Amino acid sequence: MVTSAQEALVGQTIDERYQVLALLARGGMATVYQALDLRLDRVVALKVMHRHLAEDPDFVARFHREAKSAARLTHPHVVAVYDQGTAAGLIYLAMEYVPGRNLRDVIHQFGPLSGEQALVMLEPVLEGLAAAHAAGFVHRDIKPENVLISDDGRVKVADFGLARALSTNNTSATTGLIIGTVAYLSPEQVEHGDADGRSDVYAAGILLYEMVTGDVPHDGDSPLAVAYKHVNSDVPSPSRSRAGIPPEIDALVVTATRRDPKLRYQRAIDFLADVRRVRTTLPPARPFTDSRATLVVDSTAAAGSGRRKNGPPPGQGRKQAPVPPSRASGPLPVAHPRRRRRLTITALIALTVAVAAFGGWDLAVGQASFIAAPTVVGLTQSEAEQVLASAGLTLTVTDTAFSEDVAADLIVSSDPAPGFDVREGGSVGVVLSRGPERFAVPDVRGLSAADAAAEITGAGLTVGASKQSFDDTVAAGKVTETDPAIGAEVKRDTTVDIVVSKGAKPVPLPDVVGRKAGAAKRILSGLGLDVSADSKFSEAVAKGEVISMSPKAGTVVSSGSRVSIVTSKGPPPVTVPNLIDSPKSRAISDLKRLGLKARVLEAEATPLDRVYSQDPPAGTQIPKGSAVTIRII
Repeated sequence: MVTSAQEALVGQTIDERYQVLALLARGGMATVYQALDLRLDRVVALKVMHRHLAEDPDFVARFHREAKSAARLTHPHVVAVYDQGTAAGLIYLAMEYVPGRNLRDVIHQFGPLSGEQALVMLEPVLEGLAAAHAAGFVHRDIKPENVLISDDGRVKVADFGLARALSTNNTSATTGLIIGTVAYLSPEQVEHGDADGRSDVYAAGILLYEMVTGDVPHDGDSPLAVAYKHVNSDVPSPSRSRAGIPPEIDALVVTATRRDPKLRYQRAIDFLADVRRVRTTLPPARPFTDSRATLVVDSTAAAGSGRRKNGPPPGQGRKQAPVPPSRASGPLPVAHPRRRRRLTITALIALTVAVAAFGGWDLAVGQASFIAAPTVVGLTQSEAEQVLASAGLTLTVTDTAFSEDVAADLIVSSDPAPGFDVREGGSVGVVLSRGPERFAVPDVRGLSAADAAAEITGAGLTVGASKQSFDDTVAAGKVTETDPAIGAEVKRDTTVDIVVSKGAKPVPLPDVVGRKAGAAKRILSGLGLDVSADSKFSEAVAKGEVISMSPKAGTVVSSGSRVSIVTSKGPPPVTVPNLIDSPKSRAISDLKRLGLKARVLEAEATPLDRVYSQDPPAGTQIPKGSAVTIRII
């Protein structure tokens, strides 16, 4: 249910940068909006943490850690993280906006997919996971909702916001917290809350099972019941739920979802290799045709079959070009049906003249033969040369260009464009990608604001706002950090804000004398102070309470300064005297003088009225006020 509080953000501008356009979705941790980045003039997905979580410092710290981690991950099949920040009590994350649908929508609309269709979807997911695992990240929540398919057919893995770096030392950050969706949780996540790359492999196996059967393998009356099945039951072969599934698909699912992580694919790239091998044994995937008459197909099934521009009509010397091989890293082509347009009288006349002129030229040079230019965009140069050679064409590299969408050394565009006419034996010009143009934010920590600005400008970037902040380690007037962060790879002319130190924050010392030692330490540490503690015996101050502090309460010190406290160990211990053979009255008096109590045991008749035994024995040290048992004979 969408709440009025969530809708209230629509139309607002967050952090003077992100204009909220529309509500997209609500999740367990945050609400996602479509927003316009006013600084870079681009549409982003803005993930805003729920307000009750934003008030929890542990959640906020985890959110910021994961955002910074996810921002380091760049891959064509992973949704990019652009920015993170805090404004007006809101904690937000700016991410790549992917217009389209998710895999859940595809499964609902088309029902169970064929094995070939499912592998077309799974292959780019595994490519993204393999890259993430190689960089030290685990997704922890692979499910159909987190697999996005853009309107132009690209597949991307979303929501690495819950990812945790494998190399982190802060293991307490998520201790006891199971992150993920129960239908896709691996047994080790359920039992121990632990996850590594093999946990993502397990979830990807469940994803494949669901794509080909239309349902998840384990269900139950409650999430706990489903989690129990993950731990205690094997994932069955998909063919047991739906007939006609190839045994190769069964083998992929069973291997990926072994309950023992050691028996699964050990890496996403191993799973990916088997998926690619199985795809070569299966027929080409059938296209998906949705209600909007949009055709979404795997590139192995793409052919230049639409109406083509220029050249002779079908049947006059035109031959069909071979279909280029699939490339998993490229988009799934989307072909939109051409709209019929009425031709005006003028257009008809022009068309008649053009056809007549073409016919005269054709007769002059002989019957020309044309084919549709094959699709080579997204291929390497060598792959494109093979595709063109099989069509009797040659390749010419005409230029190189930076590209935000096409990886380096792959083809960005071709001339003629795919599907347009090219003369048999002719040449197709291509532009090779140089990858995204990126500039690293320079390390300007410790520089003055003026020097930092010069460094940023010299790096091809734009100097943005200058903010001030207290800092315990950087001298006043020097730069402490930048936004985007130092070392981040950004586009040319990206605005870089700097934070200048105001020096250590002044802190007036609160009075912690008389407080419990633990509470006193938390108060002082929370103010950014370095606390050292000592202890001594005291008869005036109860055990565990603060006796004194230095510097004294009310003193103004700098953040990070050392504050010493002395806590009470309680009264000093008392040494039990030797009471054996002492008269009863003197023994009791001696104990009372030392602050001890006498517990007297005696028979009805005590003719000697002296101490026969004592407990504890003489020389034992016991707390003041303790009792000593004496036996009288």
